[in-house]
Amino acid sequence: MIDTTSLLLISILIFFVAALYSSVGHGGASGYLAVLSFFAVTPALMSSTALVLNVLVAGIGTISFLRAGHFSFRFSWPFILLSVPAAFLGGLVRVSDDLFFLLLAGVLLVAAYRLAGGGLAGKPEMEIRSPSRAVTLPVGAGIGLLSGVVGVGGGIFLSPMTMLFHWATAKQTAALSAFFIVVNSLAGLAGRMARGGIMLEGLAPLVLAAFLGGLLGSYFGANKFSGLLLRRLLALVLLTAALKLIYTSL
Repeated sequence: MIDTTSLLLISILIFFVAALYSSVGHGGASGYLAVLSFFAVTPALMSSTALVLNVLVAGIGTISFLRAGHFSFRFSWPFILLSVPAAFLGGLVRVSDDLFFLLLAGVLLVAAYRLAGGGLAGKPEMEIRSPSRAVTLPVGAGIGLLSGVVGVGGGIFLSPMTMLFHWATAKQTAALSAFFIVVNSLAGLAGRMARGGIMLEGLAPLVLAAFLGGLLGSYFGANKFSGLLLRRLLALVLLTAALKLIYTSL
């Protein structure tokens, strides 16, 4: 049971995480997991909460980027086709607490790197090269499986890969990432529900905080520039949380 003071502090942090992540088309699961890792929260509650907030915030982002004309279902579906069943299977997997924390630490390190130097903004546009189905299908499946196990939506892996190989523009990548996160988070939740691994204790304040943060961040992300300094500060928080998790697990 989370005490009232901790719940208030977590809600404030969740608001800022949702705003920052949604500005680049992400649901924020790695950020929510980082926040919760600093408190006495069980892995089951951590992953369930992160996935629910992910669906909410990335859903808001999807709508914002769709309205701004950046989303293409034709481009997105090859990544999603196998990622959804893979995320469901990942959600069925039970792992020990130590393994969960080590996997989560790896995700947070990737997220910190992406936010610090591999962001969606601030890079010049280059010639777009559409990937083949032989690439998109296994990429989606692999990211979906890992996402389902850890309790994230997978955008933190997909978006830097998309930008690195010039598969889409920054805004198109953010739109793809948001939709990818929604469907994979739902699949991961379904997998956890199927094995009785869902815990949603005290979620209401966090949902409100994430909703407000998601609205703010997705508006600026779809229509204006996001703050590089704020993303780098968030990267520092994620790095600190990852190191804490590694130390605790070992």
